Amino acid sequence: MTVYLKKQFLKSAAFFCFFLLFNSSIKSQSTLNQSDPFYYLQNVENRSSISLDGRWDIIVDPLETGFYSYRFQERKDGFFINQQMKEPDELVEYNFEKGPKLSVPGDWNTQSEKLYYYENTVWYKKDFTLNKKQGKRYFIHFGAVNYQAIVYVNKKKVGVHEGGYTSFDFDVTDFVTNDKNLVVVKVENKRKADRIPTLNIDWWNYGGITRSVSIIETNETFIYDYSFITNNKNGEIVNGWVQLNGINSANKEVTITIPEITLLQKTKTDKTGKATFSFQKNLTLWSPENPKLYEVKLKYDEDEITDKIGFRTIAVNGNDILLNGKSIFLRGISIHEEAPFKSGRVTNADECRVLLNWAKEMGCNFIRLAHYPHSSAMIKIAEEMGLLVWSEIPVYWTVQFENPAVLQLAYNQLDEMITRDKNRANIILWSVANETPNNENRVTFLTKLIAHARNADNSRLITAALDTQTEEDGFKTIKDPLGQYLDVIGVNSYCGWYGGKPNDCKNMRWKNTYTKPMIMSEMGGGALQGLHGKENERWTEEYQDAVYKNNLEMLTHIPFLRGVSPWILTDFLSPRRPLPEIQNDYNRKGLISNRGIKKKSFYTLQNFYEKIVLGEIKF
Repeated sequence: MTVYLKKQFLKSAAFFCFFLLFNSSIKSQSTLNQSDPFYYLQNVENRSSISLDGRWDIIVDPLETGFYSYRFQERKDGFFINQQMKEPDELVEYNFEKGPKLSVPGDWNTQSEKLYYYENTVWYKKDFTLNKKQGKRYFIHFGAVNYQAIVYVNKKKVGVHEGGYTSFDFDVTDFVTNDKNLVVVKVENKRKADRIPTLNIDWWNYGGITRSVSIIETNETFIYDYSFITNNKNGEIVNGWVQLNGINSANKEVTITIPEITLLQKTKTDKTGKATFSFQKNLTLWSPENPKLYEVKLKYDEDEITDKIGFRTIAVNGNDILLNGKSIFLRGISIHEEAPFKSGRVTNADECRVLLNWAKEMGCNFIRLAHYPHSSAMIKIAEEMGLLVWSEIPVYWTVQFENPAVLQLAYNQLDEMITRDKNRANIILWSVANETPNNENRVTFLTKLIAHARNADNSRLITAALDTQTEEDGFKTIKDPLGQYLDVIGVNSYCGWYGGKPNDCKNMRWKNTYTKPMIMSEMGGGALQGLHGKENERWTEEYQDAVYKNNLEMLTHIPFLRGVSPWILTDFLSPRRPLPEIQNDYNRKGLISNRGIKKKSFYTLQNFYEKIVLGEIKF
């Protein structure tokens, strides 16, 4: 361990003793992925910060020459030192400043034609100035980097992070200087069998620094994390905690204020720096019809942080999903984090709003964010708009279920998703997997993930999307053994597209081995927007619409159905889809084209949801 890490570990010893005992995310992250100690700041958007977004210098490095020597050993003089020629005869074989640039946040695939299919290493460099203050700490925050990030500040490695869709922070207090600073990030997005997601996926493996980067300034001891949980048995009772980080965090006073309900509560931290609280008030509970958020202020000494918090309850009772004690039907749509009107990763709040407004226009009260954690902006905007959320980690298709290291990666990504978004009222479902094969190793792997999720957050429901239903006595039967461990069973079924004719679907009947609610988490078919023909002509809007009409009729005959999130809101890039003139690298199952034009099936689903709202269709 370096002198820096020893120093920082001692500085925050009490804090990490607590988390090593009670938070497996800290333990797994520091052991597997990142330099010790590991930090994960809550609510970075409302902290004092300097944005590092904008144009970054890059070097494309397919042989990883800037990281490995010709003996394949990690270099001490790699590209991260940003070496400059000082003498005319000096050999320096790279130059950030003279090379191309990329925008951050953003993926490299859609910013450079030659990087369209690229899956390897790109080095990113950014210079920034900092007015470094005494008595302050500084963290570098990344919204997401796909897939592995090695971060260097002023030529020193500050940490490593693995996982392409979750946020992470490193304490760089002892690395940054007053005035000029340099950050270099080695970004690598190779698909590997022992990663999550694994080699085989059906979306674009967008490489790069895909979400915002910032320098966060805090006090030496500051509010690090917090949690608000509404008691499911009584929506008026809220329990929570606030965690301080830093020297002398024990026996300190923390104030929780919610002005709208005249709440002002003071509490003291224990020896680990954690303060607990509980209050009972007559709260307006968050719901899709009334997405009520309260301004909440947390204060310790001179450190204050503000958030908008919603309070709601979520539970299951037999086949019903109960939001705030009342049965609800989830009128949803699945969404990839694909930028509207163009190709590429969503990079800003405006793009999030476009996608979410389309969902609202369709009549949705629910969205399935597939197949990975989406940005905090997507979650928060959906919360403001009254959209319930299914949030998922990319345990997709066939990962190495027998590999303990892969299970650890899944733990890490699950922890990071829950840690960031645990205070968002609209998230009601944590999903641990999508379309995984039914075998013993997979069941063991996923039941461990389910237990892990419940241990981290017992205030939400656990689900997974299954495609393992069987045919029995004329019924599609849900009997996957994983079903017994889930609160809500997700089912992906593509009748009329991957099997059968559209007309075969309307009379299909379903049986559930488990007395639990089911969400039809995927259904649908593809169409090239603007291509018209007969209902039996594949790729036409009419064929896709026939698939939808027949499947939606099928749904009305499933007594335990409590939600649907068809696949998918918009067309999205996928290299699995090469058919010329039709796909051209796009999965065409969107109800809206990649140019933002609605297909016939958009209006069919919209009409279906309207009938549910009017009570003409009942579940």
